[in-house]
Amino acid sequence: MAWIRAGGFADCAAAAVADRACLIIRRLRRALPLTSKNPLLTIIQAAGWPIWLLILCSIVALALIMERLYHLRTPLIAPPTLLDEVIGVSRNSLPAQDVVAKLADNSLLGGVLAAGLQAVIADPRIQEQALRQAMENAGRTAVHTTERYLNTLGTIAAAAPLLGLFGTVIGMIEIFGSQAPTGATNPQMLAHGISVALYNTAFGLIIAIPSLMFYRYFRGRVDAFQLTMELAAERLVPHLMRFAVRGNPAA
Repeated sequence: MAWIRAGGFADCAAAAVADRACLIIRRLRRALPLTSKNPLLTIIQAAGWPIWLLILCSIVALALIMERLYHLRTPLIAPPTLLDEVIGVSRNSLPAQDVVAKLADNSLLGGVLAAGLQAVIADPRIQEQALRQAMENAGRTAVHTTERYLNTLGTIAAAAPLLGLFGTVIGMIEIFGSQAPTGATNPQMLAHGISVALYNTAFGLIIAIPSLMFYRYFRGRVDAFQLTMELAAERLVPHLMRFAVRGNPAA
């Protein structure tokens, strides 16, 4: 019977340890919202409702930055060896239409060069001014494509500090609202107003600074690609004019 009593004591001890563990876990769960809660969610709650405007701006800005980083890559805009390949292929004769179509789908620079080839193929008697105009029109379209969403990103960079300032004003209003007519101050309202003012200002700057940096970076890449396409077009025009039929057809 001793082993039965020992087993009973062991079961009771195990049950007591389990109950104690459950009690500790329950206490930890009650303490977690105050000590281990998600700090980002805590900041959002402390910053008040104006922070949601800044969160929306941050999401849009991040999406635009990722999109532009992907689409403003050199192989998609202006491959370094593309112009030399086009000149090599058309050294003796103009390429076929399917080759020109593949060139147009290669990249934005390929579209500009393909516009010049298509203009000469469509009109063998084309004048140099008309050829330049055709390539210039294609170049404008290509540059417009590279500038996509940059205005939106620039707007976010400019508007984020203003939205932060708006949140600061809301926080200051709450600070002054914490002052009772009798002169007493509500500490909770005062602390909440200060947190709203400071958090919104900080969030506005955190969003605006990276957005402005990436906007300037993308603008520089667009300008560099534009210069590359202009120089490539200037180099291709004399090469294509060799295939233009000269003289008066009546002669």
